[in-house]
Amino acid sequence: MQRRSFLRNTGLSLASLALLNKKSLAAFLADPAWNIKMLTDDIGIFTEKGGTIVFYLSNEGMVVIDTQFPDSAQHLIDELKKKSEKPFRLVINTHHHGDHSSGNIAFKDLVPHVLAHANSKINQQNVAIKQKTEDKQLYPDQTYIDTWCEKIGKEEICMHYFGAAHTNGDSFVHFKKANIVHLGDLVFNRRHPYIDKTAGADIGSWIKVLSKATSTFNKKTQYVCGHAGDGYNTIIKADDLKSFGNYLENVLKFTESEIKAGKTKEEILKATEIPGSPEWKGTGIERPLTAAFAELSTK
Repeated sequence: MQRRSFLRNTGLSLASLALLNKKSLAAFLADPAWNIKMLTDDIGIFTEKGGTIVFYLSNEGMVVIDTQFPDSAQHLIDELKKKSEKPFRLVINTHHHGDHSSGNIAFKDLVPHVLAHANSKINQQNVAIKQKTEDKQLYPDQTYIDTWCEKIGKEEICMHYFGAAHTNGDSFVHFKKANIVHLGDLVFNRRHPYIDKTAGADIGSWIKVLSKATSTFNKKTQYVCGHAGDGYNTIIKADDLKSFGNYLENVLKFTESEIKAGKTKEEILKATEIPGSPEWKGTGIERPLTAAFAELSTK
């Protein structure tokens, strides 16, 4: 229970709080910097900063999908060690972006393998070389091309690559028994996405990738995405994948119509809403519009 909820629910008096000095009062009222929510008895999500982490506690060891940043990854490690005495069995990266893989380094000497799509490893290496941060990386030592599956404990975990989307190396990670899929950044729930053209992102292909996902998994599948807009959840359903696919279609449709109308890139980027997708609000609209302009301009 969060401390603020505790105060509301127990009715602590102002007189009691007055006994605390300012420093201890601030510490008492402060919410934890991170949060853990269990989706099943042994699968949960961890949120702090960066992309949502999914973890699995099995009798054969712990599996962690995405790692955020080194400091938040350490918080996760500390919390999971309280939940299980088993060692870490596997770290999986849904893709290479730093808010999903920078925390890999915290698992050095703790986990025997890091797994990702082959393109994700290449992208991670390229970015690290460019930014001169190779000493801060724990690269995947295992990769796959189309599909990877392994039984760990009572779960069978499968990874699927359906083509270029947010990058050219995004994975769907499916816990088959629990029917839970970690999407990484393949869906931004009601938040304008980052579309990494430098790493092979393709909006047109992304739309097809999401369609392939909804036909591969089923209506009862529970999805976890990396990011959500204010007031929205990172735990989503198949309809949210379809809605995001529609949003991407509307991004392309709007940008194409603006180009045909003779608008410049700078003029297009002044848009404040994607027609047909008003739920996607807030900052960052220039990201998909810039990517769409680049994609349509090269056709």
